[in-house]
Amino acid sequence: MAAPDVSITHDVAGRDPLARTGLAIGTLALALIYLVFGLSKFTTGEATALVDIVKPSPFLGWVYGLASPMQFSQALGCIELGIGALIAARPLAPRLSAVGGLLSAGLFLMTLSFLLSTPGVFDPARGLFGFFGGAGHFLLKDLGLLALSLLVAADSIGAARGR
Repeated sequence: MAAPDVSITHDVAGRDPLARTGLAIGTLALALIYLVFGLSKFTTGEATALVDIVKPSPFLGWVYGLASPMQFSQALGCIELGIGALIAARPLAPRLSAVGGLLSAGLFLMTLSFLLSTPGVFDPARGLFGFFGGAGHFLLKDLGLLALSLLVAADSIGAARGR
């Protein structure tokens, strides 16, 4: 049985030190983002702000029929904290980190769908830069976080397979 890979990166970055450093920082940053965002979901301000983004969604709008804004926000916070913990487990448990990366990708696909359902996300008066304002600006960053989530998942899967 091979010794566990306790490094923060594996095959995705190869041997290139810059790529390995970037992936290591990205993995830690993604875990930190989930920690900060997850904890913020336990505040009234965040719970209130989510309503305008989530309620119009055909995928998640129904939750407000089952839970209050604060209950939904806290549940989402628990999910985000869990995903962050899974990703942070990369050095010791790459399989858990792979699950975290895949769950993260799914969550960011969901939030990117809000670009299509949230009123006022795109302002045609801004032309090409119509997403750079309001909720569109906030949600557009999730495209990069989706890509990072997939990189973390791929790297973790490679480490779990011992490659």
